[in-house]
Amino acid sequence: MKMISEGVYNSLVESINTPIDDKFQVISRHSKDELIFDENYLGIKRSVGFVLIQIFLYPGRTVEQKKLLYQTIADKLGRDAEVRKEDVWINIVEVPKENWSYGKGEAQFAE
Repeated sequence: MKMISEGVYNSLVESINTPIDDKFQVISRHSKDELIFDENYLGIKRSVGFVLIQIFLYPGRTVEQKKLLYQTIADKLGRDAEVRKEDVWINIVEVPKENWSYGKGEAQFAE
């Protein structure tokens, strides 16, 4: 799990300039019965090593930046965590800055 965590975080920093120390992750492991996915959706053959990554970001990244992020994550997890690229599934959810509080009940980045 540590290699997956580091791979995703380092990819965010390198690909879309996520600030250093902006690392907040929830990682959970599921049994085969708890993670339901199509093993061949879009012609991509997935295995039991399937990794689902959901990333919450502020809006504003270009399609090119997102594509670079996806590729960087898949490359790092393939190289460092021995996860097949076919098993790396990534989803980005864009959330406006005013919808975040990093503590103290404050909206640190609201305008």
